[in-house]
Amino acid sequence: MIPTSPELAQRRVLVVGDVMLDRYWHGAVERISPEAPVPVVRVAREEERLGGAANVALNVKTLGAQVTLLTVVGHDEAATRLRALLAQHGIEACLGEDASLRTIVKLRVIGRSQQLLRIDFENDPDHEVLTQALEAFEQQLPRHDAVLFSDYGKGGLTHITRMIELARAAGKPVLVDPKGSDYARYAGASVITPNRGELAQVVGPWRGEAQLLERAQALRVRLGVGSLLLTRSEDGMSLFDEHGAVHQPAQTREVFDVTGAGDTVIATMAVLLAAGLSAREAMPHANRAGGLVVGKFGTASVSHAELFG
Repeated sequence: MIPTSPELAQRRVLVVGDVMLDRYWHGAVERISPEAPVPVVRVAREEERLGGAANVALNVKTLGAQVTLLTVVGHDEAATRLRALLAQHGIEACLGEDASLRTIVKLRVIGRSQQLLRIDFENDPDHEVLTQALEAFEQQLPRHDAVLFSDYGKGGLTHITRMIELARAAGKPVLVDPKGSDYARYAGASVITPNRGELAQVVGPWRGEAQLLERAQALRVRLGVGSLLLTRSEDGMSLFDEHGAVHQPAQTREVFDVTGAGDTVIATMAVLLAAGLSAREAMPHANRAGGLVVGKFGTASVSHAELFG
């Protein structure tokens, strides 16, 4: 069952997590610096995009569903730019503000269509602001059909365990893009979407599909998670649930940039679960969406027409 655009337009996803501003400096590389053995990039063009959970929200919006972004930002120029970009894309945002917080910025220097350098600007949010985010979550929850947590390990999801409890008690599907080795904080989620490296960090490296199945299912059962969707890059993705495992091969296409592919996958899953599909029904569409987005440069998104047309 493929939901139509009008059907998706009636669904709303609440995206909670760490946001960032992705900045790109594009330029020409014509010589090596006389000061050090590094290329000199003459910047010709600057670009800004939504990053982190904000890119997830953009993916939800681009697919045709309604979205609310709940997060914490600083009181700085980067936050101003984020607000402007969110408004430009029609994304409703509930932004907590902490004057002591530096809004996360990832600056990428691009020369000859290749990333030469990335510079990150960030610090940790104040606990008081995060408490306010929990209060805002409780207020926003009833309006939404699904909840998506985008965890980049930047401190914005201190209260995720309580948020998952509230969402599940309200009967909402909960999806988590996890980070780190403490998956206990995601207990009770409907779907978690680790990549290979993230899962190995939790269950250890596996030898073969049988051992992967055993370890993934053990983790899923221990956490009380409905489905574990493992993204496997060029090997596609595998979903583990109470019925066993199902695998989707990667969509064959040229890979230009894998940045943000995980954002697209989980956003697609969230939109389709909000529309009433099961995780197994949504998985092939999420796999196709991930395949489409890696053919684009930088953090990107996929439209309803691209995915289902």
